[in-house]
Amino acid sequence: MAKADKEIKKAKFEDRILNELNLILRQEISDSRLQFASLTKVELTYDFSVATVFWDTFDPGKRGEIKTAFDAIEGRFRSSLAKSLQVRHTPEIKLTYDNQFESEQKISQILSSEAKVGKSF
Repeated sequence: MAKADKEIKKAKFEDRILNELNLILRQEISDSRLQFASLTKVELTYDFSVATVFWDTFDPGKRGEIKTAFDAIEGRFRSSLAKSLQVRHTPEIKLTYDNQFESEQKISQILSSEAKVGKSF
């Protein structure tokens, strides 16, 4: 299999995992702490054995509670995913907070403040 084909297959499988896990989160998980959480992205290892699943929340003040809730259901996520994907090997699930939005905000603030400083000269 060519490298480009494997990358396309990997990207499609990542999208499929993300969609399935979001369905599982909304339909099968009844933990109220996860009400304001969403899964944003999946990154598979090269051999498809581990899926790093990124999550974010609409309420940054509840990030600790949400992390605790996600830690508690990691195994359940994988077993539900195995049933819905119906593949030979279901990847191990690693849930990680997605700080991309916060990083983008910090960069914007830095650029904005630098632009103001630059105008004062």
